Amino acid sequence: MPRPMTDRSPLAPAAFPALPAIAGVTLRVAKARYKNWDRCDLTYVELDAGTAVAGVTTQSKCPSPEVEWCRDAIPMGQARAVVVNAGNANAFTGHRGRAAVEAIAAKVANHLSCQPSNIFVSSTGVIGVPLPIDKAEAGLEAAFTAAPCGWEDAANTIGTTDTYAKGAHVSAMIGDTRVDLVGIIKGSGMIAPDMATMLGYIFTDAAIDPALLQQMLSAANKRTFSCITVDSDTSTSDTVLAFATGKAGNAPLASMEDAGADAFAAALSDLCRQLAHLVVRDGEGASKFIEITVEGAESDASAHRIALSIANSPLVKTAIAGEDANWGRVVMAVGKAGEPAERDKLAIRFGATQVAAGGLALDGYDEAPVAAHLKGQDIVIGVDIGLGEGRATVWTCDLTHGYISINADYRS
Repeated sequence: MPRPMTDRSPLAPAAFPALPAIAGVTLRVAKARYKNWDRCDLTYVELDAGTAVAGVTTQSKCPSPEVEWCRDAIPMGQARAVVVNAGNANAFTGHRGRAAVEAIAAKVANHLSCQPSNIFVSSTGVIGVPLPIDKAEAGLEAAFTAAPCGWEDAANTIGTTDTYAKGAHVSAMIGDTRVDLVGIIKGSGMIAPDMATMLGYIFTDAAIDPALLQQMLSAANKRTFSCITVDSDTSTSDTVLAFATGKAGNAPLASMEDAGADAFAAALSDLCRQLAHLVVRDGEGASKFIEITVEGAESDASAHRIALSIANSPLVKTAIAGEDANWGRVVMAVGKAGEPAERDKLAIRFGATQVAAGGLALDGYDEAPVAAHLKGQDIVIGVDIGLGEGRATVWTCDLTHGYISINADYRS
């Protein structure tokens, strides 16, 4: 069964951050009761007319109907609402799953007097169980009349096995106008960077063309959400959506050549990185946050694949969980990646301590500082392939008995 929110990850932030309201965004939550739990599990976000949208979705070949719906709607560039269902992924549910998405979109569109294509739908939870249309519609009726809520309530409501609500905020200057960006995200397991394995929602009051917002989000995703992994498993339901209400009053951004576009893009990337890290820090059973940087590869893409090979290795992850300075497991993971590498040019460090180079351990290598580093919660592993200029950084967590317990009991 999903972990209760009270069993917080040891890597969780001390508290949910104070996030500003975004003009043109109204949050509401309700109980659809998709599972046998007494908690809100339907999030309804209403967006003012004229809101631009962009998004990225899972690369899974077995996507949910919600993902397919969003893929069709994103290119139209306009949004009026997003509905997030927690407790039921509605994936691998055939025509019944598609009918549920259509019914949700139609009901919200009728409520807002807009086109169904302006409504975005996401679901997360158990795969293979059709989303009950009657519960979804009843939940929406309750949400339509619910009092507006804050970001933390919305962030809690989209969670499943998450142990804490996840949110972040950044701002940027576009000319003389300050714009705000707020994001909430859920994710804890089934996390692998095949886009991103999560549901994430970003809201800004900036005025920006949908095509430019899409360009910026895709670029930010490549450097952030697509650089995290908990367990190497890619979800059927991954979706990250960005909504821009245009209420800040800035001169609208239409091109990267426009003044302030660089600042906004940097802020968006920063927000995505913060959200991505929050997901890894809530990895199922996690006790260590691990940053892996690979440099000296033949290309950035090669460095990325080598870094993921290290990050996804159960042997590396369990060694970190056990605070064991077993750098030989890193060598193994580099060698199995299928990317260009030469044993006698390889160098490895843990934290600030170089442990191996030139195909063997360094002369006089002292394991004590490495052991001390591994006792901390934030672990850094560096690898130099020694072949070129390629570089990449990915983020992961360790693998503990907790991961097994959570997932063995998930459907019970």
